[in-house]
Amino acid sequence: MSYSVAGARELAVRALVHIADRPELASALLAGSGLKPEALRQAAESPDFCLHILDFLLEDDSRVLDFAQALAIRPEEVMAARTALGGPGSYGWEPD
Repeated sequence: MSYSVAGARELAVRALVHIADRPELASALLAGSGLKPEALRQAAESPDFCLHILDFLLEDDSRVLDFAQALAIRPEEVMAARTALGGPGSYGWEPD
């Protein structure tokens, strides 16, 4: 499975909607990013923020599994989308 940059951004936007629908996740995202709720919409337009959203999910297996189940995708797709946005090796290791 691989994602284009556009497809990865789309998945990140869907992740943001998923997070926004869960107050505990939204609070954790805002606390971790330092953003105020009113700044979230503007931040969401940034490619770097798309990467941050996927990283936020990837910090916790339960977040990834919950998101994947909600979208009926494989959990590995979150990392594939993250790699499409950040590039191979951007998550601390090089691809095989």
